[in-house]
This record gives sequence, C-alpha cells and structure tokens, in this order.
Amino acid sequence: MAVQAMVLLLLVTVILPRAALAAFSPDFSFFLACGANSSVSFPSDSPTRTFVSDAAYLSPVDAPAVSASSTPPSLYAAARADMSAFSYRLPYPASPDASSFLVLRLHFFPFLPSNSSQSVANISSSRFAVSVLDAYAVMSSFSPPAIGGVKEFFIPRGALGGHFTITFVPDAGSSAFVNAVELFPAPPELLWNNTVTPVDPVGSNDLLRWKQYALETVYRLNVGGPKVTTEKDTLWRTWLSDGPYQYGAPGQSEVKSTSSPIIYDPSKGYSREVAPDVVYQTQRMGNYLRWTFPGEPDSRYLVRLHFCDYEVVSSVVGVGIVFDVDVGQGVASTDLMPNARATQSNEAFYMDYVARAPSAGAGNLKVSIGGGMLNGLEIMRLLPVDLRSRDSLVAKRIIVITVSALVGITVLACVVVGFFAVPYPNDGASGWAEQLMNLSRDGKTVGTEMVSTKLHISLAKIKAATDNFHDRNLIGVGGFGNVYKGVLTDGTPVAVKRATHASQQGLPEFQAEIVVLSGIRHRHLVSLIGYCSEQSEMILVYEHMEKGTLRSHLYGSDAPPLSWRQRLEICIGAARGLHYLHRGYAENIIHRDVKSTNILLGTDNDGCTGGAIVAKVADFGLSRVGPSFGETHVSTAVKGSFGYLDPGYFKTQQLTDRSDVYSFGVVLLEVLCARPVIDQSLERGQINIAEWAVRMRGEGGLDKIADPRIAGEADEESLRKFAETADKCLADCWVDRPSMGDVLWNLEYCLQLHEADVTGDDASDDSGAGAPQLPEDVVVSLLTDGADETGLSVTELSDSKVNLPR
Repeated sequence: MAVQAMVLLLLVTVILPRAALAAFSPDFSFFLACGANSSVSFPSDSPTRTFVSDAAYLSPVDAPAVSASSTPPSLYAAARADMSAFSYRLPYPASPDASSFLVLRLHFFPFLPSNSSQSVANISSSRFAVSVLDAYAVMSSFSPPAIGGVKEFFIPRGALGGHFTITFVPDAGSSAFVNAVELFPAPPELLWNNTVTPVDPVGSNDLLRWKQYALETVYRLNVGGPKVTTEKDTLWRTWLSDGPYQYGAPGQSEVKSTSSPIIYDPSKGYSREVAPDVVYQTQRMGNYLRWTFPGEPDSRYLVRLHFCDYEVVSSVVGVGIVFDVDVGQGVASTDLMPNARATQSNEAFYMDYVARAPSAGAGNLKVSIGGGMLNGLEIMRLLPVDLRSRDSLVAKRIIVITVSALVGITVLACVVVGFFAVPYPNDGASGWAEQLMNLSRDGKTVGTEMVSTKLHISLAKIKAATDNFHDRNLIGVGGFGNVYKGVLTDGTPVAVKRATHASQQGLPEFQAEIVVLSGIRHRHLVSLIGYCSEQSEMILVYEHMEKGTLRSHLYGSDAPPLSWRQRLEICIGAARGLHYLHRGYAENIIHRDVKSTNILLGTDNDGCTGGAIVAKVADFGLSRVGPSFGETHVSTAVKGSFGYLDPGYFKTQQLTDRSDVYSFGVVLLEVLCARPVIDQSLERGQINIAEWAVRMRGEGGLDKIADPRIAGEADEESLRKFAETADKCLADCWVDRPSMGDVLWNLEYCLQLHEADVTGDDASDDSGAGAPQLPEDVVVSLLTDGADETGLSVTELSDSKVNLPR
C-alpha cells in the first residue's frame, strides 16, 4: 500500500498544472465588489478570487451605491459613487519586512445608472483624485475611459500594521466612483529585490529612497505574444501585446516561442510571481528592437525587461548572444550576455532600470535593444510620498525604512572605501571622471600613477611586438605620433601609438586617453590594452582594427566602396559609442575630436553577426568631462579638427555634448557624399562640405551630393532621412541639435527603411520627425479582462482607443 500511495502521489504531482502547485497565497487579501449586494467569484483564476460587498469598510457608511441600467459583467454591474469624498479603511497585519509592498488595484467602468434620479447619475463624466494612507496621491483629476480600465499601484507596506485607507475626492462639480478594489501583499521577490541600474540623467543617489515611493503600473506587455489574461497569471495581472508600441517597419523582428518548461532560480529572486510562464514562452529577436511609450515629461520610471534565452551557449563553447540595451535617454546595459545570468536554456531572468522621461516634447519613453531579444516589458511610474500630509503612522513607517537605509548606506560606504583602497584598472565613473576633470583644468597634468599598474606594458615587450618599431609595421601617422601594427607574446594583434617626442603638448592627451579608456568598456569604443611610460616614452597599445579608418573606405584610397547598408551600420555603431560616452555614466564624457579618421573599422568575429564590419570610436586624447547636473556647458579652450568644429563652441568656448553631435553630423555628410570635409580644389561654394551639402539639400539637390556609387542601391526614403538627420546635427545653436540618442534612433530608422525596401516590406509611414508612428489615441495599457468582466469582447477592447489621463 505504501508503494501504491507513493505512485499515486507522483502521478498527481505530474498531472497537476505547475501553476496550481505553486499558487500564490498572500497572508491577507481584500477583494471588494463596490456597491454590490452579493459576492462575485472568478473560479477560473488561479488562485480563485471572490469579490465581496464593500459595506463593512466604507466611510461614510451611507455613501451611495449605484447600479447599471444595462447588464454588464457582474463585477461592473454596480459602483460606489458620490459627489462628496468617501473612503475605505482596510485592516492589515504588521510585516517582518519593512521594505515590502502592497498591491492595490482599482477597477472603473463608467456605466449608465439604472435610476436616473440618483444624485450621481452621470458617473460617465466623473473626475476625481485618489490618495492612499493620506500620504500617496496616486491619481489626480482622473476621468476613467468609456471602455473601462484597471489602475494598479504598489504601495510601501512598512513594518507596522494598521489600517490601509483609500480616499476618493471628486473634483469641484463632479463625482467620484469605483467598481472594485483589490488589496493584497506583493510577493517579497517582486520589487527592488535585484540590482537596479539608474539610467542617465537619473543618478544613483536616490536608489535607497525609492523603496519609500509608490509605483503606478503604466505598461505591462507580453513581447512577441498575445494578450495574457488574469487566469494565466498567479497575481491576476493582464499583459497586453507589444504590437501597438513597436517602432519600425513590419517584419524587422522575428517572433520565437518555446514549449519547453520555463526554469526559475529562487536563489536569484526569480519566480513565476514575477512573470508567468506564458510571458517567457514568447519573445522577439532582431538587430534593432524598439518600443516607444507616451510618458509624463520629466517623470521617473522603473523599467523591467524580462528575458529567457532558449539556446544558452556554454561559456566553454562560446559567449552566446551579446547585445546592448537603451532605456529612456541613456545607455542602460552594454554587452548584456544572457548566459552570464542564466546557466541553462529556458531559464528566466529580468533586468530593472530607473529612467527619466524627457522634459521636452511629449515625454516619450523609449526602450531599444540592439541585436538581442526580449520576452516581456513592464513600466512603472515612481510616485514620491507626500511628506506634508502623511499621518503619524506613515511617519513611523518612513522612519523605520530610513533607519534601514542609513544602515545600508553605512555598510555600502565601508565596502566602497575597501574597494577603492585596492588598485584596479576599472575604477568606475567617479574615479576616471575625476581624474579626467583634473587633466582638463587649466591645462594641468598629473602622472600616470593614477591608473593601475596592471595596464602597464614594458617597453621591451612593445619593441618585441613591433620588431623595434620597424617601418614595415607602420600603419598610420597622426598628430600624436606614429601607429604601428604589432603582435603581443600571447598572439594578440595590437595597434601601438608612439609619441614622436615627450612633449608637454602630448602628455595631457596621453594621460587623458589612459584615464578614459581604462575606466570604460563598450562594443563601439576602441579598447585600450595597455600603455608604456618608460624612458620618456609615451606609448598606447590598443586592440587592432584591421580595416583601418572610415575615411579610407570613403575616399582617398583603393579600398572597395562601402554599400549603403554597410555605411548605415558603421554610422549606427559609431553613434552607439558616442551615445555611451554621453549617457553611459552620471558624468558624461565629450569626445571633442569626432571625425572619420577617428572611427575605426574591424571585423566582428563574435559569432553573432557573421563577421560583419564593426565600427569603433577612437582617439580620446582631447576628451573631457561634460557639464555637471544643472549646468548647460563647460567653458574650455577650443580643441578639435578644422572642418568638424562646432561653430558655437569655436566662437564662445562653451562646450556641450551637442558639439560632438555637430562633428558627427559632418561625418554623416562624409558618408553620404564620399568627399573630404574641406576641399580647396573645388569652387568657393563647395569647399566646405557642411555649407555645400546643407544648401544643396535645401534646394532639393540630394541626388547631386550623394555618392554615385550608392545611387542605384540605397532606398530614397532612407537617403532622405539620413540627410535630414545630418542637417539637424548641424543646427547653428546647440539647443536645436538632437541628442546622440536621437541621432542613433534616426539612423536605425534609416536602416529599417532600407531593409524594408530590399525585402519589399512596407516601412512605417514617416512624418519627417523621426519618431515612431503611434496611434493618435494610445491603447490603454491596463484594460479590463475581456467579455467575462466588461461585456466587451477582447477584439473590441484591443481595437478601442482612448486618451491617456493627464
């Protein structure tokens, strides 16, 4: 019998759905059917939800209940509504975890009431505010859409128990209402459980404070898959399809799926409560994945990206897929490798970032992935606590959290002190940025001892690598000195830049190059392998870029001409490198010498791109730290290359990262026209490429300036958008130029237009602004869940458009 019982138990374990075996079981929960006379149950949910009457928690107790004139689904057949303020008071126990959160969902469906004489009859035009715990203003002047919707919030729970209050306050002359309320504790692994990466211009100083903030879910998407309803999510969430938010031509991404089990590692904080299996079972893959979301200008957002690699490659065999991630206005991750976070195929993980929506324009929040994949995407807006109105209970809660934060800061400070006490080649942003700032001040210099000696290569090894700087190994000559090809003893091919003499003019550039490249790494920035400062030598050793400079492939050499696609990919790569410099750290770096000879080309042999040409930005000798937060520019002596210099910087000595954008715009014209920046042999009006090309484009002569070798190959729209992007980079005033992130965005769009033309697909209609073409009215991100609750079919809901609340 014991054996039979064991077999039966094993059979039951195999047969039962995995979601049922791991059903979410909160220590308390409230599901209120507001204004209803009876309970409403959803047996298909896992676990089952039953909404009960709200009367026991209502204040004032006589706040009116209204019912619908038609027959919508039962949860939305009634509502609590009033032209005066009303509240709910829900008791909840203390928590051992001071950093835990509560999930609050408010359901709205503005029906026509059955009794037209009711005082709040016109709830379809209601406008009101909602606050919780008298501390968090989660909604203000909100008017629910006609098709209904669900608003979801995460509220800090704190260590103390008590009563959770939800207050609805109508705007003057209007009413407030709610159809249903959900409140339950979030699983501990759901929020702030893993490392959160701040994306410039968000700094890292507020990381510990963000646990005090409430969050509002604004987007939750199943990437590459269909809408996921509450029955398939253990936390009763809805995941919409990502289609309406995708940017670019159709067919630019591949949708993949898996039927194999999804694997979660609880030790890393991953579980199906974070995201269900169905989200990880589909994904988009592609060279340029882009999504754009309307946001609140200057607001901060927690952006969570879900990944699941179906084919993780062992590190013994190869590195597997490697890609970059941009979020908001900055670089989020570079060289992200799934197999560094997941040790087996189909293992789920996520990455959290905090980004800020732009303060100018529509405040669109952008997410982009270069040459990678994505399975799911969530965006939550941070809602700071209102310190002026919170009550004493909340004050105690914040004190508890603050004390915990201070302890954390103390521990962190000790770790940081210990870290910087040990020499290391990658000292981080603050280290190299401060060193570079010291180099930039008043032309003063400091010694190379500021950089770890681990990067130092002996002069004997360098001479051996270059055959004592033999002329046959000379591959270039520049202002700093000669460049030689060499091979280190381990077989690594290198480029060795040797100063012609140890002049004071070359020393600051030598040191700046070491400081910058010893502290940063990026796929599209030339890597520094080492340096040598023996016997008055100044030598820099880089990775070797075997295809030479971009300029040599455009004109002035016998190199085969680049195709339009290759030119676009090179420009995109260089833009990525510059974008990383500008936005990769809290203190941005301005290159100051962007030109076609400082963009080097090599072959990408990582196994992911099939040996395609890769572009990398080089020569950081003139680089310097950009303006600090709140400043518009830095004042510094003019340095750079004639023909590429920002005219505003030249006149005022005021440097911004948009000076790099101007120089890059000139490079774009070189790529388009395949001619020198300054050509004295031409007629007066054609000598300067910037003046000539901008004028000709304005006169409709784009075909007269484009390199004839690409005339029959390049898509006309792609050429037009490319020229327009270059033109915007060359605006006279720096405030009128796009950021490097926007330039990158436009260049990727140029490539999509070209690829769509080659494959015969229709690209997105272009308005000339370079922004993705979203519907005029954006689909509400948190719709109610189909015919079982709203009376509308899933198709009707997905096709309906409403204005987002302001």
